[in-house]
Formats: sequence, structure tokens, C-alpha cells
Amino acid sequence: MKPVLKASRLAAAAAVAGSAVLVLCSPAFAHVTVQPEGTAAKGGYAVVNFRVPNERDNASTTKLEINFPTDTPLSSVLPQPVPGWKIDVTKSKLAKPLEVHGQQISEAVSKVTWTATAEGIKPGFLQQFPVSMGVLPEKADQVVFKAIQTYSNKEVVRWIEVQAEGAEEPENPAPVLALADASEDGHSHGSSTEEASEESDDAKAAAATTEASDSSGGSDTTARVLGVVGIVVGAAGVGYGVLAGRRRPDAS
Repeated sequence: MKPVLKASRLAAAAAVAGSAVLVLCSPAFAHVTVQPEGTAAKGGYAVVNFRVPNERDNASTTKLEINFPTDTPLSSVLPQPVPGWKIDVTKSKLAKPLEVHGQQISEAVSKVTWTATAEGIKPGFLQQFPVSMGVLPEKADQVVFKAIQTYSNKEVVRWIEVQAEGAEEPENPAPVLALADASEDGHSHGSSTEEASEESDDAKAAAATTEASDSSGGSDTTARVLGVVGIVVGAAGVGYGVLAGRRRPDAS
């Protein structure tokens, strides 16, 4: 399975998304939404954040279920750990297997569930739940997810209504991920191949530098040893000459 992002980027995203965003929820963000980090391109991979605000004043959000589409299943769904939440991934058999990178995929993720192990999302806060996913549909302009939000008072809100074209937004709209067109060079999943190549070149250069440094260090050490040996030998020669000169008068 192809990597979506560099490990460094995935680590930075987890650090940002791992804690609740300390903002009051405005009416514009009063429902569950999904936003990509960067661009979500057709036929590619992306890291997206499911943004979940708490709409209640007297209860916390303790559970979130995201249902993935079955008509356009995704072969790779990898949720990132979120502190204070347990993650359960549900897979289902596909009616028609997918072929991804030359391999047949007979099942795909149909649901991801986050359950709070602590306080959850308190009133006046929202939480982001990051997920790496792909391959995104090539012939669709969007991916619709259905979300179910559960509160500590057992209230359940179903964000499952799909907005019809030209119609007003429904009361409980489903999260919708808009897809951008693939780039002209066909690399819809970013430049991970090029980045990997660059990283490989950097690694080789670093190894070469280290090797050269080690070689240079070895040469310097050898030179120092030879120099010391030369000094010792020279001193011994001088001492021998002095002793020899002192012995000659005694012999006569």
C-alpha cells in the first residue's frame, strides 16, 4: 500500500489533531464536517479530519461513528490515534472485489467508531479525528460519509441527510468531502514517489559524507601515529649519537 504522506507530516498532523480545539462552536460549525489536509484529489490518497463540535450545554460527546460509502469503497482507511479515544474499525465483504496496485481487495472498511475513554468532547469544544484514506474515486466529485454522534446523556444525532443539488442544507447534513481534479501529470496522490527519491538521494549523500569523514578521520589518525613514531625514532637516533660521541675519548 502506498504511503500517503511522509512520517514527519503524519506526526505533525497527529500532534495538532490529538487534542480538542479550544474554541466555542459557532453556528457555521454546528454539525459534523470533514476537511482534507491539503488537497483530496480524485484517484489519490488524502488525510482528512472529521470535525465534531459539541452542540449541547449539559452533555459531552462520547462516541462518533463514521460510515464509509459502499458504492465507492476505499481500499485503505487508517485512523490516527487520538488521546482519550478508543478506535474500532469495521470491515465488510465487497460485492465486487477491488483491484489496487495489482492486488485484489475483497473487503474494505465500512465504519470507524471512536469511543471516549475519558470526558469526551465537553460543551463549547470540538474535536478533530484524522483519517488517512484512499484510493479516492476517480469519477466522482465528492465522497459522502454518514456520521452518528452520541452524547453522555444517551442522546443520538444522525448526520446522514444528503443535500440535493440546488436545495437548502438539510437539518442534519452528512459530512461531504469535495474532490479536486487529478493533476495533469496524472499524479493524483501527490509527489510521494518524488519525495521518496529525494529522501533516498539525501540519505546516500549523508552516507557518503559520513564515509568520507570516517576515511578522513582514519587518515588523520594514521598520520599522527606515524608522526609520533618518527619523533621517537629520531630522538632515539640523537641519543645514540650523543652516547657514541662520549665513548670515543674514553677509548683513546
